Amino acid sequence: MLKNVILGIKEYTGVFKLMSDLKLWKYFIIPMLISFCTAILIGVEAYVLSDNVGAYISKIWIWDWGKDIFSSISNFIGGLIVLIIGLILYKHIIMALSAPFMSPVSEKIEKHFYGNISHLHRNTTNTEQLVRGIRINIRNLFKELIITIPILLLKFIPIVNIFSTILLFIVQAYYAGFGNMDYTLERHLTYKESVQFVSRNKGYAIGNGIVFMLFLLIPVVGIIIVLPLSVTAASKKMVQLMHEKNNLVYER
Repeated sequence: MLKNVILGIKEYTGVFKLMSDLKLWKYFIIPMLISFCTAILIGVEAYVLSDNVGAYISKIWIWDWGKDIFSSISNFIGGLIVLIIGLILYKHIIMALSAPFMSPVSEKIEKHFYGNISHLHRNTTNTEQLVRGIRINIRNLFKELIITIPILLLKFIPIVNIFSTILLFIVQAYYAGFGNMDYTLERHLTYKESVQFVSRNKGYAIGNGIVFMLFLLIPVVGIIIVLPLSVTAASKKMVQLMHEKNNLVYER
């Protein structure tokens, strides 16, 4: 799987040139606006809620001794919990709402590498793509939260919390990559088939998602360009895997 993680990361090589050559930037205008507005909204909510969550956690400590220290730790953990849940919500919101705009991007990339193969695709409308995107991301949201909550509890254990941070990052990366991959899979596979396909190719999802998550660390610019770059990188790899899997016949 490590090999596929590296390959997933390498797919980001040359994405700027590919996007320019295929004039893909215009397809990302609305998704970039969705990404920016969603990030601002969640950021404000996280700022407001972090102290409240920290105060709630600090109530666990019923003794007077060490209360100030525990309160400080609680405020930090409270802010971290809100931030992580905010990132999870951010990912799935922008991916679900951007679905109708991403299918043309994936299709242009596929046509660029493999010629005219539209007759081999599943025909779906913008509404169907949006519904599919919402369905996939609601599923992933609940699964990610179920995995994330126990990992967050490990934050209270010294030393172990270092490894829990790495594990948490990998989980976030996997579901980010999952969403980026599905924009291409949507045109080839059913909902169930897509879930199974990503499950068998976790390495590519994690590799793509790692760069996605790292871009979010770049103030302002990161949340604007993260979707265009990650979707383009994922589409490059997914069209290749789809053609290898199905041995599609194409016409130039």
